[in-house]
Amino acid sequence: MNKTSEPTLMRREIDEIPDAVARLLQDATPAIGQAAAAAAAIDPAFLVTVARGSSDHVCTYLKYASELMLGLPVASVGPSVASIYGARLQLKKTVCLTVSQSGQSPDIVEMTRAAMRDGAHAVAITNDPASPLASTAHRTLDIHAGPERSVAATKTFVTSAVAGLALLAEWKDDDGVRAALRELPEKLREAAQIHWPELRASIGQRPSLFTTGRGPAWAISGEAALKFKETCQLHAESYSSAEILHGPISIVDNGFPVLALAAGDAAEQSLAEVADKITAMGAQVFVTSDLCRDAQSLAHVRTGHALTDPLALIVSFYSMVERLARDRGINPDLPRHLRKVTETV
Repeated sequence: MNKTSEPTLMRREIDEIPDAVARLLQDATPAIGQAAAAAAAIDPAFLVTVARGSSDHVCTYLKYASELMLGLPVASVGPSVASIYGARLQLKKTVCLTVSQSGQSPDIVEMTRAAMRDGAHAVAITNDPASPLASTAHRTLDIHAGPERSVAATKTFVTSAVAGLALLAEWKDDDGVRAALRELPEKLREAAQIHWPELRASIGQRPSLFTTGRGPAWAISGEAALKFKETCQLHAESYSSAEILHGPISIVDNGFPVLALAAGDAAEQSLAEVADKITAMGAQVFVTSDLCRDAQSLAHVRTGHALTDPLALIVSFYSMVERLARDRGINPDLPRHLRKVTETV
């Protein structure tokens, strides 16, 4: 793809993220408050999530947020439990959080319906309030992302995560997270201008790399690995920084690229130490932290709260990976073999 051509849809949609988040925080506040009050009234022992792909990485992010903010454990339920296996689950006094940008996939809708049958209170996070999923769930949070035409999800990933975090903040009555969310659109605008040229140069035409993180940032690492595959045809694998020094490290050779995503939280120091250890093994390690000694620090935006930091990281990552795809002669709007909406039974 010609680097001087018109901006890709993906690039345009990355630039729209700050406004989409601001719109969500303005327009969805009443629905978020009502959903939070309903969830708190249930007083669940745990939450379950239902999602696939990028939406499942949103759920991983929200799992950490729930466990850190509310002390409520979160379990991911495979949609095939209902759509293929027809199993029943013990879900009385639970909240089921389903995330799907389209709200269309039959297995996602069926699992949500089954969770409700089995006693769960279902909250859907979707970009289509008229979708089958929205019609099924007890409550729907419209993420107000607007049209997203590029196959690779960017706006809908971030707005889904923001909607879920805002729900948890209202549930917890957490003024710190609320304040960080109010400031987030401007932080994301700044993050969208970062595109990590040194990381792009390191990857070049290499066929494989690792991403890593810990806690909420590990969810972002998973989303990053998926986008490397989708947009750049790169084999990328995501590992927790607590696990990467076990089996995965065996394939690291001289110059092997590693992207380490760190938020400004309690895991940052240990992740920086792991990044330095991998660097000593010959890898080219890039980390969004200033705490590393040997790994290369990447420019990053801190947002005033550890739970919103990962959202700025993924916006900078999207800016980088869109450019990397074009560097490699690939149109990131049209990944081969993929469609915007995948409907799985």
